[in-house]
Formats: sequence, structure tokens, C-alpha cells
Amino acid sequence: MHFIDTHTHLYDEAFDEDRSDVIQRTIASGVDRWIFPAIDSASFRSQIAVYEQYREHTFMGMGLHPTSVAENWKEELQFALDELNNHKDRYIAVGEIGLDAYWSRDFFSQQKEVLATQLEYASQNNLPVIIHERSATEDMLEIVSAFKGRLRGVFHAFTGSVETYRRIAGLGGFKVGIGGVVTFKNAGIAKTVADIPLEDILLETDSPYLTPAPHRGQRNESSYIPLIAAKIAEIKGIGIKDVALQTTKNAEELFGLPAKNSQI
Repeated sequence: MHFIDTHTHLYDEAFDEDRSDVIQRTIASGVDRWIFPAIDSASFRSQIAVYEQYREHTFMGMGLHPTSVAENWKEELQFALDELNNHKDRYIAVGEIGLDAYWSRDFFSQQKEVLATQLEYASQNNLPVIIHERSATEDMLEIVSAFKGRLRGVFHAFTGSVETYRRIAGLGGFKVGIGGVVTFKNAGIAKTVADIPLEDILLETDSPYLTPAPHRGQRNESSYIPLIAAKIAEIKGIGIKDVALQTTKNAEELFGLPAKNSQI
């Protein structure tokens, strides 16, 4: 089976000591392609270095993460836009971008401006977006709805209700990224996933964060994607091969990735 991890930070310093081993395990598990979302200029050097080393398997997004919106937000935003403009062949998406009111609201108004600017760029350049949203659902849906019909993308690390999913689906062109949280005991997202069509689901780890059971509490890695797929298969009463086929197709279509000739 072939899987795509649509959201992983394999370039994070958490993998500096054993990255090659992690990647070998990942490929051996059937996760032979992955997408790096960007964070900010500080993490860019590592992101591009790992991308260059594993270009056969790696695709990238570029954008300014909401938690990196601070005093120097204008410079950081310009860095992301310059990268997108100057290296169009490198990037398959604008992201990870969004709103995060969980950690701080000190620059929340600036987060909104940064998000809207990057959504506009994606719309004008026909690129999908990778959206991060935490504790800001209403603000996020209000901003994205202004681009209805002009955007496509994924709401990553989705853990919302069926009602929130339906509002996202109503925007047109959006899917939801399901990760390790779906495997947690009594996770509300498990009930939501039962009502989300498989055609609207992407698999992701957000590694090194949000590790699925039974490895919860340890560092996450992309080789755990099959655990997430197996849980989705269990919830929906289908085979894991069906999950692999459909979610891979979903990612290929959304991000414009070349299709695998043989999925199984």
C-alpha cells in the first residue's frame, strides 16, 4: 500500500539525531511521499536542506505560520511571499497558514491580515492552502468564506464537530487532515470521522507532534500513518487498502502530485 503524509515536520530538530533512520522506517511502512509545511524563516534552512536530500519523496509548502506572527511579521510575510514568487517550482501549496488564538492573542489582528494576504496569493496563483486553526474557528471561517469558490485546500489537524466539517465542506474545495488524535481513547473526532466522506479526508501526522496510540507520549513520525489509516478503516467498516487508495488519490488531486501507477 502507498500512503502520503500530507503534513509532517521531518525537518524539525527533533529528528536531527536519527532522521535517516526515521525516513527509512517511513518508506518501509508504505509512506513513500510526504509534504513539508513551512513555519517561518528561522526553520527554513532545515526545511530546504531535508527537501534537497530527499527530493524523490518530498513536496513543500511555503507560508508564515500564525504562531510566528510577531513584531517582525511584515518581514516574515515578505520572506514567504518572496520564496513563493522566486522559486515557484519548489512549492505545491501555500502553508502552513492560519489563525491561532490558543497560545496568545497579542498579534491576533496581524494574524488575520497575514492570513488574508496569503489566501489572496494562493487564489491568484491557483495554489492549494494548508490551514492551521486553533481556538479561532469562527474567525477562520469568516475569512476563508470571503474566498469561496476561489480557493481549495486542507484544514489540517482537524478535530472539530460534524457541524464544523459541514461548514468547511460548504466552502467548496476543502478537505480535512486527520491525524493521530483520531486514535485516542474517547476522541470526539472519531465520531466526526464516521460522518466525513472518505473523499474529503487526508492522512497526516504533524510529526513530531500528536503521536497516535499506542505510541502516545513519544515523538511522532511519518511511519505511523498506517495506524491512523487503520483507525479510520475501523471507524468506517472498510479495509485499510480502501483508505490508502482513496486518501492517496485525494492528496494527489488536491496538491497536483503525480499519480502512482499501482496503488496496492
